Amino acid sequence: MNERNETLRRQLPDDEVIYELANLFKVFGDPTRAKILSCLQFGDLYVYEIAEILGMSVSAVSHQLRVLRGAKLVKGTKMGKEVRYALDDDHVTKIMEYGLTHINEDR
Repeated sequence: MNERNETLRRQLPDDEVIYELANLFKVFGDPTRAKILSCLQFGDLYVYEIAEILGMSVSAVSHQLRVLRGAKLVKGTKMGKEVRYALDDDHVTKIMEYGLTHINEDR
């Protein structure tokens, strides 16, 4: 292998990091989860509000929120008996914005 390629190889993230990155994008790859993330870009919402907006059942939304929470894309704050969901941090917003910008480039 030539020196340039060897240098590039050393700069690559290790396999575990690449695996985690691929799994993160798998989570974004589900249309329902993408819709939920889009809703949360506008502000914090309760599960029943997301369900109403998307025309889905509360249990279906709850299931997807568990996946999103597991991927550290959303966080929940207990408000009495209910949980109010928000995007976990600004990185999630940026990923969504960059993705939408990329998709809409040629439209």
